Amino acid sequence: MTIICPSCQHQEYEGALFCSECGTKLISDDGLATASIRPTDASITEPSSIHQPAETPLPALGAKVSLHIVQTGQISPLIGKDEFTIGRMSEGQSILPDIDLSPYDAYTHGVSRLHATIKVEDDSVLITDLGSSNGTRINKTKIAAHQDHPVSHGDVIALGRFKIQVLIRQDD
Repeated sequence: MTIICPSCQHQEYEGALFCSECGTKLISDDGLATASIRPTDASITEPSSIHQPAETPLPALGAKVSLHIVQTGQISPLIGKDEFTIGRMSEGQSILPDIDLSPYDAYTHGVSRLHATIKVEDDSVLITDLGSSNGTRINKTKIAAHQDHPVSHGDVIALGRFKIQVLIRQDD
């Protein structure tokens, strides 16, 4: 049997409490399923690939890498250093992220205080999940925590349910 998330239609195995794709609660507090359950069928296909805009934005001038906040369209250049922490600020937090996603309602989208790092190297850009509560995905594929993972121009990174598109300037 599989469980179908009522929010994003992602298929989960029976017994899942939350959708691994969007984080929606699949079981109510009284133990009743909030998602539909159907028999497992080998012909069931995976959800369609992530929607990419027709034209991928370009990184901001002067930056090799920029982050495109999908929900607002804002583009934030990564300049001044080679490694950036991404997360959200919280009252009393002693270590602050370089890129604060708090203004974008990051808490309700499942972004941890120190969620991930992005490293900009000469020939590559790497992302590392810092053991976040809700995980990190590259183009819908969950990545292992504490391991560097390469990203390419146009890749969509999901920090919990918060989506950012990586923009990398191609040197001619």
